[in-house]
Amino acid sequence: MKYKTLGKSGIRVSEIGFGAWTIALDWWGKKIEDDEAKRMLKRAYDLGINFFETGDMYGKGKSEKLIGEVFKGMRNEIVISTKYGYEFEGAQQIGHSELPQRFDPLFTEHALEKSLERLQTDYIDVYGLHNPKMYHIKDDVIFHTLDNKINEGKINTYQVALGPAIGWTQEGLEAMNRKNVSAVQTVYNILEQTPGNELIEAAERKNVGILVRVPDASGILTGKVSADTKIDEKDHRSVRKGEWVKASLAKVEQLRPIANRNGLNITELAIKFIISKKAVSSVLPTVISTEEIEMFSAMSDGKYLSSQDMREITNLYNSWPPYEIKSTAQAA
Repeated sequence: MKYKTLGKSGIRVSEIGFGAWTIALDWWGKKIEDDEAKRMLKRAYDLGINFFETGDMYGKGKSEKLIGEVFKGMRNEIVISTKYGYEFEGAQQIGHSELPQRFDPLFTEHALEKSLERLQTDYIDVYGLHNPKMYHIKDDVIFHTLDNKINEGKINTYQVALGPAIGWTQEGLEAMNRKNVSAVQTVYNILEQTPGNELIEAAERKNVGILVRVPDASGILTGKVSADTKIDEKDHRSVRKGEWVKASLAKVEQLRPIANRNGLNITELAIKFIISKKAVSSVLPTVISTEEIEMFSAMSDGKYLSSQDMREITNLYNSWPPYEIKSTAQAA
């Protein structure tokens, strides 16, 4: 396992991180029982993964609790990242619709204390705003509150996690101007490089780490999704429609010669493409088994793609049609 520095924070994180939302939600076609979730976390650690990224709303705190239980007494050996901003206590989430958001000082204080309690720790390495909108990012009070938490020793640094969908370019760029934002998290993969490429370029200039989620393009790049795959409406991937799947599979075939000449499969090419980017600190694959953790961990071996391969992938990407990206709704 190789490690990178998380932007200006100085924190060293594993190139492959553990995105811990799957162990608390059945949004990826599988419900993971607690015992299996704990085995997955322990196996990840054994393989050199030290970066565990979660959010307080995942299973209404369940993901944080599992991490707290597994790594009790090992606090200095792992890097914990969690996020807040959704009012999930007492709320019933219908499908994948967003819940109300709050980042005011009172809510921040409450959310942070609850996360610390569930994680069984007295500090969080990377605290994050979960899917903030532009008006949140421009709110000085929010960041002043987080700066105070750094001064209190409750958090070491903070990130802005963009979402929930792909996009939020200006939100990410604006967030990088904040003094203590050490990381921006975004959807990024070899098939969906917008807005990631622009964010990565800015992150290099501003010494901000990029955290990547959905690196497998919702299963296209791992072979889990084919033209014949039927996705349950409760599954997080149900937003991916048939036309998108068909077009994505065609793009994969264009990439295959690059993978073949490097002795890689498509999944390996996809992950190595991302970690070959200097500003990317950690990749968070969607994992639902110890076998998948082992597979992705093995890809962090210090062997990166050549500049020629990277240019060829960029040229291919630039030949593909653009797609819609999300952003904060403009006030009337």
